[in-house]
Amino acid sequence: MEYIGYLASIIIGLSLGLIGGGGSILTIPILVYLFKIEPELATSYSLFIVGITALFGCISHYKMGNLRIKSALHFAIPSVFSILIIREVIFPKIASTIFSIASYQVSKGFLIMIIFSVLMMAAAISMIRKRKAIPNPPKTNYTQLGIIGFIVGIVTGFLGAGGGFLIIPALLFFANLPMKQAVGTSLLIIFINSSIGFAGDLYIGTPINYSFLLVISSIAFIGMIMGIQLSKNIDGAKLKPIFGWFVLVMGIYIIAKEIFFK
Repeated sequence: MEYIGYLASIIIGLSLGLIGGGGSILTIPILVYLFKIEPELATSYSLFIVGITALFGCISHYKMGNLRIKSALHFAIPSVFSILIIREVIFPKIASTIFSIASYQVSKGFLIMIIFSVLMMAAAISMIRKRKAIPNPPKTNYTQLGIIGFIVGIVTGFLGAGGGFLIIPALLFFANLPMKQAVGTSLLIIFINSSIGFAGDLYIGTPINYSFLLVISSIAFIGMIMGIQLSKNIDGAKLKPIFGWFVLVMGIYIIAKEIFFK
């Protein structure tokens, strides 16, 4: 299963390079089911893998003129606060076993995977649905952008997810960015959020296997290069429905596995 996991890691970077998100949606299941890493630790590993991969991606997009630093900072700064609150204050206080029903125990790891799978399916439906074109507002709504940034930080903090599938729509509709600029700016936000979250985990003493992380990140980086090259010739918006169906199937599989095949 580990060999399949290494191969699947290419898709993490491929997704980030093509559509500016979706990497963390794949990272958690790959770490938990293919590498047999505990869900709580997998959230920390996901922050590192997605964050470092996004960094390489946003450097490439910067060279292509696709980064909007001001919009990224207005989004990322509120995200950082909510990430730190979740990961350093709330998350460590959640008990390993949350509650019991008869002889069945609901663990923190189970809750992480269930919430993650529901989030996957919601994101998948959003990617599959065809949206009508909405006229862009004349100015960037930085207040709403910051509010959404705070909400995305909660998701990032609890699940170790970069939140690109939430960041992209926010940048399109509230920052008034074209698709390619939204993708590049999303990668910068994902890098900031993920690196802060991972740094917080280091501060509280989370055990980290750096050699493993560097191998996975290197493979994801290869996928990122492929994704960025493909994005020059392929409209990422057209790939979103295909990726959405894939994510939907994975979300259903995770729920089924966690509930019925534990």
